[in-house]
Amino acid sequence: MRTDNGPRLVLASASPARLQLLRSAGFDPSVQVSGVDESVVQTDDAYEMCLALARMKAQAVASTSVAEAGVLVLGCDSVLAFDGQILGKPANPREAADRWRAMRGRSGVLYTGHHLTDLTGGKHAEDVGATVVHFADVSDAEIDAYVSSGEPLHVAGAFTIDGLGGVFVERIEGDHGNVVGLSLPLFRRLLMTFGVSVPELWKSR
Repeated sequence: MRTDNGPRLVLASASPARLQLLRSAGFDPSVQVSGVDESVVQTDDAYEMCLALARMKAQAVASTSVAEAGVLVLGCDSVLAFDGQILGKPANPREAADRWRAMRGRSGVLYTGHHLTDLTGGKHAEDVGATVVHFADVSDAEIDAYVSSGEPLHVAGAFTIDGLGGVFVERIEGDHGNVVGLSLPLFRRLLMTFGVSVPELWKSR
């Protein structure tokens, strides 16, 4: 949605956490899921992977019927870099449990790619947020219970910081929102490259 004279924001992501972050910050985006095949991106670089996926999502939605003047399309994607690996969503409960047994008591870097497309002028801006995540030394019983909840199967790195998994994160270095899935300060900087201020996108109150 947009104010009377402001642009309209479209979120190219199915993530309820990203949508809630934007709503809590005063935005009211519409949501259009891109449906892109994420497996086509093959790279060993977490930074490049999350940015490429964010770009694909935004561009896929920008090419659909949503494409009209006054629309800004935001694509985001997150991955966890841990022990030389790129960890997206686990394929099954066993993989999620194995990851947690490896991650406990250690740290990884959560990367979130952001790509913003301005359909009025055809301009693009993108950047990546990086946050160091320190995991608690959780027990096998805690891991089994967490995996049984189903939550780790639906998120990058097999954990959340804004849900059940938050109690298993000892601390972070960087932007909390970036770990949730969207860095609001980074989003603001992308908007500024288009000459768009945050208040222009705030929903009517």
